[in-house]
Amino acid sequence: MAQPSSSTPLLPTIGRAFPGPALLWRSGALIAAVGIIAGAFGAHGLQRRKGITPDQIHAWETASHYAVFNGLALLIASLHPRFAFHRFAGPAIAAGGIIFSGSIMALVLNRDRFRWMGPVTPMGGSIMIAGYLALAL
Repeated sequence: MAQPSSSTPLLPTIGRAFPGPALLWRSGALIAAVGIIAGAFGAHGLQRRKGITPDQIHAWETASHYAVFNGLALLIASLHPRFAFHRFAGPAIAAGGIIFSGSIMALVLNRDRFRWMGPVTPMGGSIMIAGYLALAL
């Protein structure tokens, strides 16, 4: 088995560009874990809340699925020798995904209090999409 070196994606690096593979890996793992936890809550706890509609449960499922997908994408990108150091793609996928999923979840939990987040959701989605498009360029 080969010894890890400074080019090993999962090791922190010094003098390399932000964000770096270690940060992407940790962010991806955390975002995927939150998505899984949110999905479990949506399947078991959310239905017990008073006033929750089937449309809200579906929106919650969508948000949790996107969180898992984006977390996995960050994990994969952190392993790529070029994309692990991309200055825009990883941060845009992470931030856009958090904004997208988080705003949907906030609206489901308390639409009246977080009504202002309605227009935020598509902005988060646009940032997330821009991150994926940056990987293609």
